Amino acid sequence: MLEKLRDAEVRYCAIEEELASPDVFSDQERFTALMKEYKALTPIIEKYREYKSVSDEGEDLRSMLEDSLDPEMRELVSAEYKEIRPKLDALLEELKILLLPRDPNDDKNVMVEIRSGAGGEEAALFAGVLYRMYTMYAESAGFKVSLMNANETELGGFKEVTFMIEGDGAYSRFKFESGVHRVQRVPETESQGRIQTSTATVAVLPEAEDVEVEINPADIIMESCKSSGAGGQHINKTESAVRLTHKPTGIVIECQEERSQFKNRDKALKMLKTKLYDMKVTEQNEKIASDRKSQVGTGDRSERIRTYNYPQGRITDHRIGLTLYSLESFLNGNIGGMMDALITADTAQKLKNSEGTSGI
Repeated sequence: MLEKLRDAEVRYCAIEEELASPDVFSDQERFTALMKEYKALTPIIEKYREYKSVSDEGEDLRSMLEDSLDPEMRELVSAEYKEIRPKLDALLEELKILLLPRDPNDDKNVMVEIRSGAGGEEAALFAGVLYRMYTMYAESAGFKVSLMNANETELGGFKEVTFMIEGDGAYSRFKFESGVHRVQRVPETESQGRIQTSTATVAVLPEAEDVEVEINPADIIMESCKSSGAGGQHINKTESAVRLTHKPTGIVIECQEERSQFKNRDKALKMLKTKLYDMKVTEQNEKIASDRKSQVGTGDRSERIRTYNYPQGRITDHRIGLTLYSLESFLNGNIGGMMDALITADTAQKLKNSEGTSGI
């Protein structure tokens, strides 16, 4: 591992020199690529240099102990030397985590789809609860949220709602939310107070970059139509809504949230690219199924991942066995602690899997 860190530091210094070159600065594509690599290496190199500093300090103290020292000084130096090993061990653990392979999608924006599942209108209302929860968290965390498409029900729920979350590290925070979310509560329409179980499915897709997905315009059928739902007379009278059909895959995308047909078409294309990219990634993951075992859960959207129990005020994540009794706060967007726990569990599993594959 230390050899890998030394090589990384050499590369880090080389990038610093390149970034200082006027030729590189004038080449924006090259400059952007180098800055991205530099940013990824920075926390690793900073921690490695801290490790080297503590290691050098330990060597100096060891040398002092080999010299002739008066008893009082020897006791002081010996006490300091004993503190070095635990510091080095802790820094090595941090470096192991930093050296774990990063998900290449972690820094990307995400498209989130929530669909009502079993439970009829109650499931649609729960889909609305999840949409509100995610948007509240995203906005409090500094992410930008934009609605892409929504199919509302008469009672204010959603059969389906799609929205984009933009900001640095969006996918790294939301990626473990994919799966089936189950709610247990007494529906507002239930007169006898019986608890009903309903579900909603969440899909979190990393936004595709143009270089990752190429679409042949001849493969797309674009149709314009009148928008439906809330929005006043304008939204219903003009054909501003857009429906895209991708002929090779059969994927159909609808977007009607903007007043402008051009803006809706642009959003719909972005959604289509993201869907196609997700299909591509899914195919790759199926080919390397063993890698999925190192993640929290399988990532399969049919997997039941979490239960929201209203009578008990409880949220249980079934993948890591974590139960919280703060349902109201959780549904108001305070989900960062759960996300942190999932990321920590995933990191711990990856560390466990990597043990024995490389020496220190």
